[in-house]
Amino acid sequence: MTPTMGTFAGILATLATGAVTALQVAIGAFVIAGVLGFFLAVVRVFSHNRLVQLGLAAYVEWMRNVPALAHLFLLYFGLATVGVRLSPLLAAVIGLGLVGAAVLCDVFAAGLKSLHVGQREAALAAGLTPGQTLRFVLAPQMFRTTFPSLANYTIALIKDTSIASAIAAPEIMFYARNLVTSTFETTLIYLAAMLLYAAMVLPVAWGFKRVELTMEKAR
Repeated sequence: MTPTMGTFAGILATLATGAVTALQVAIGAFVIAGVLGFFLAVVRVFSHNRLVQLGLAAYVEWMRNVPALAHLFLLYFGLATVGVRLSPLLAAVIGLGLVGAAVLCDVFAAGLKSLHVGQREAALAAGLTPGQTLRFVLAPQMFRTTFPSLANYTIALIKDTSIASAIAAPEIMFYARNLVTSTFETTLIYLAAMLLYAAMVLPVAWGFKRVELTMEKAR
């Protein structure tokens, strides 16, 4: 093994520690985004309260149009000024999760609106409660409809974990910058970082594609 290859292997090993953190951030943010985004979508589609709709629209527009990094700074640095101190990892999970909830709210709401109203009416007429109608009739169809968009969001989220390094969350780019300042192997370090992101994203993209193909065959 040449010295360069040995150096590259060492860089990969160091950055791999950050890859674990990046996956933790992505998984945590995905859970928050998925659960909250679905709840907000249900409210958006079925609530007739004007104030609720205005508040929800304001939240979605604000979270989607302000850079995610600004939200992370507010959670990490802003809350600290009033005595609420979040760890970099927790701030990244919450911040990216709240931004993702706004994105998925629109995605899920569009999916629910695309379903024919007759399906809901038929389910209610058959004796199902509104909650059962949503769970057993509407939600499964909505998820099949929105699956490609959900896949795109997940892939983007994994890549967006890189911004968590700005608040010292120990993910890939955090370690990469530290290595650059100590070794000056800029090209090797950022090449290794790119490979690690690809190693995380490509299997996820492949998995979503396989599931999508399976769902299409089951129709």
